[in-house]
Amino acid sequence: MKILVLGTKGQLGRCLKDQLDNTDHKVIYSSREHIDIAEFEIAKKKILDFLPDIIINATAYTAVDKAEDEQEKADLINHLAVRNIANIANQICCWLIHISTDYVFDGNSSIPYKELDNTNPKGVYGKTKLKGELAIQASNCRHIIIRTSWLYSEYGNNFLKTMLRLGKERDELSIVEDQIGCPTYAQDIASCIIKIIPKLNSNLHNGLYHYCGDQPCSWYEFAKFIFEEAKNHGKKIPRSLHAIKSSEYLAAVERPKYSVLECKKIYENFGVTPSNWKNSISNIFKIAKL
Repeated sequence: MKILVLGTKGQLGRCLKDQLDNTDHKVIYSSREHIDIAEFEIAKKKILDFLPDIIINATAYTAVDKAEDEQEKADLINHLAVRNIANIANQICCWLIHISTDYVFDGNSSIPYKELDNTNPKGVYGKTKLKGELAIQASNCRHIIIRTSWLYSEYGNNFLKTMLRLGKERDELSIVEDQIGCPTYAQDIASCIIKIIPKLNSNLHNGLYHYCGDQPCSWYEFAKFIFEEAKNHGKKIPRSLHAIKSSEYLAAVERPKYSVLECKKIYENFGVTPSNWKNSISNIFKIAKL
């Protein structure tokens, strides 16, 4: 397979490179310097020059609060550029694997969200990601959209890395306890995508899927486990960790209170099991220099 990975400098892009390098696929890894998806015609020409069998779009505008002040930029990256990529994929009859988010939901549910549940994003980030999903579906390209949540890894900026940095700097930390989701290891999403690729031989699997961590938790519980593992590996951690309500945490955008995703469909179609986030956190400390 000829595969084009967009967004290779992000945490998922780097995880994809870690794993695709060990396959027989012919892969082009593209960062913004190589293919800027915001430059529609230039991006189109470069994609047509490569003529991939699969495009994996791991690029996104992910600054949730900042998106409120940069609405045009967020819409450009998460929606308009995605529409352009989807139209190119349809033109050359290649597959598009695109990563979306739990923020397309409002968080008012009390049971895990299924793929066809009603969406109702609260902020610009979620709204633009949803518009990107709809643009892909409207393009008629062959596609896999994977919604995920609370992404972390040994790479880039994420909650795990932030907690470890703050743990070195502060003796006390306050973490939100009333937002529930599923932490998801980016290496596991990369592995999920690689397992999906050989099964893209028909339009039977075309569509929308959820993939996330296997155990729901709060940000407070997530942080607590991170620091327990950090302590076991000799890392400096805060003396005390305080659980607070979302209302006490000043943010430009209200986050979903409950954004647990049901992953039954992706398992039934591709045999992919949810990410075991606790085991992954433990493994990260063993293999990465954090």
